Amino acid sequence: MCKLAGSVIAYFTSAKFLLYLGHALSTWGDRMWHFAVSVFLVELYGNSLLLTAVYGLVVAGSVLLLGALIGDWVDKNSRLKVAQTSLVVQNSSVILCGVILMIIFLFKTQLLTLYHGWLLTLCYILVITIANIANLASTATAITIQRDWIVVVAGEDRSKLADMNATIRRIDQLTNILAPMAVGQIMTFGSPMIGCGFISGWNLISMCVEYLLLWKVYQKTPTLAHKSAKVEASELKQLNVKKESDMKPAEGVQLIIEKDVACSEPQQEKEVGCAARIAEPFITFRDGWVAYYNQPVFLAGMGLAFLYMTVLGFDCITTGYAYTQGLSGSVLSLLMGASAVTGILGTVAFTWLRRKCGLIRTGLISGVAQFACLILCAISVFMPGSPMDLTVSPFADISARLFENEPLPTIAPPEPEMIFATGMPNLLNGSIAPANSDPEMSPEPVPLISVSLLFAGVIAARVGLWSFDLTVTQLLQENVIESERGIINGVQNSMNYLLDLLHFIMVILAPNPEAFGLLVLISVSFVAMGHIMYFRFAQKSLGKQLFVCHTPDPKAAPDSSPPGNTSTV
Repeated sequence: MCKLAGSVIAYFTSAKFLLYLGHALSTWGDRMWHFAVSVFLVELYGNSLLLTAVYGLVVAGSVLLLGALIGDWVDKNSRLKVAQTSLVVQNSSVILCGVILMIIFLFKTQLLTLYHGWLLTLCYILVITIANIANLASTATAITIQRDWIVVVAGEDRSKLADMNATIRRIDQLTNILAPMAVGQIMTFGSPMIGCGFISGWNLISMCVEYLLLWKVYQKTPTLAHKSAKVEASELKQLNVKKESDMKPAEGVQLIIEKDVACSEPQQEKEVGCAARIAEPFITFRDGWVAYYNQPVFLAGMGLAFLYMTVLGFDCITTGYAYTQGLSGSVLSLLMGASAVTGILGTVAFTWLRRKCGLIRTGLISGVAQFACLILCAISVFMPGSPMDLTVSPFADISARLFENEPLPTIAPPEPEMIFATGMPNLLNGSIAPANSDPEMSPEPVPLISVSLLFAGVIAARVGLWSFDLTVTQLLQENVIESERGIINGVQNSMNYLLDLLHFIMVILAPNPEAFGLLVLISVSFVAMGHIMYFRFAQKSLGKQLFVCHTPDPKAAPDSSPPGNTSTV
């Protein structure tokens, strides 16, 4: 009994569990904020999506442009400094945003009259700018913890690394559902201002707890203090002072050389002109993308990025389409819960397949499984109930708004039963007033065969999707050298956001329901291209052994390292 209690205490005080706990707190606050800020911006701007769209564009564009620079900053600084700095910046930005939003909700009428409304516009700009800074800091935190710290904590045991990656994804899946539900209920039974206050208070408390947890993990894992990265001149001077105190005679010549290097750096810095300093971020950006292209796992990373060019996910686009097809909010919430369950099953499948077939083959099997499920989505386009109509131009709405000055459709006030759990009205399910409609005639029900097949394919594909995501994540962890983990994963995030931006642009160009089926087919095509890239990577890595599925020998070298890669974890 004492041994059992001791083992339980040891687990709950281990670096691995503390890392899980810190990630859960961080993800919970992050998901609450990302859900709430979109709702806040919609409510503040008169139920218009303009501010939300601007916010999404700024966030995606910032990560796309600054991903490599963020990763380079992660590589050039100590692990504890990066983790603590990004944590404080992220949570402080969210707290400040919450305070500004509370002020706007309290004094919106007065702000509208001051300086002809420009002060209120300035508040909107401040909220979007600070929220974008919080997202950039969140990106740095994710790169640091999920791509670097977790590798060091797992050590040389790659099975342990796979289990830790899977656990992190399970935490993500649960918080994706539970966190928005929690803050949605607070906003419904309270008010948006109470929701802002709750999120600000949560981030303040969470920041203190996460800061302590990071320090504990750092103390329990001494290898985190050793990092293969460029050492700054100030750090070299500190090292030289320590060396002088306990220097042996034989080390004198080496110390003199190190001093010369350290002392010559300030002189070299003085010679660097302003033009070179201005060009440095652009050079870092270029070098990051070149380094990413030269990685042995480049095709695997590109394959993952291509999966972001899709409308087949539980985002605002797919849910909006579901409302037009007659699905209620309660049904959609159940479908989102089912997708979370299949996502967790995907993490379980990843750990099992990796043990049985190896890491690279796991990605191949996961890709085939995902694509096979998405075939149901392609079939749904041609089934009864599908609104796809190739005779209607996908660009009809855009051309009507831009060139024919056609007004936007009028929206009738939402009925009481059309209110979300978040307090936001459902403007897409029965609230649009069609022209020449007879109130005595009920609309003809839409057949649910098409939309049922669509969501069946989307939900089932989550198993392969998350298993594939974990595969590529671990490939990047294992095959990118330690000194380049930050910049390579920063560029990977930029690629993901680039393809995500393209999918939003695709929807903006073809927003009408008649064109959604075409978007589904394009999405399936991009997923297929992504998995073809991964197949090419797997073929180059394993050659003729690609289809020889066997249980890998734990004493032998794992099959996760592509040929020619000599990096170590």
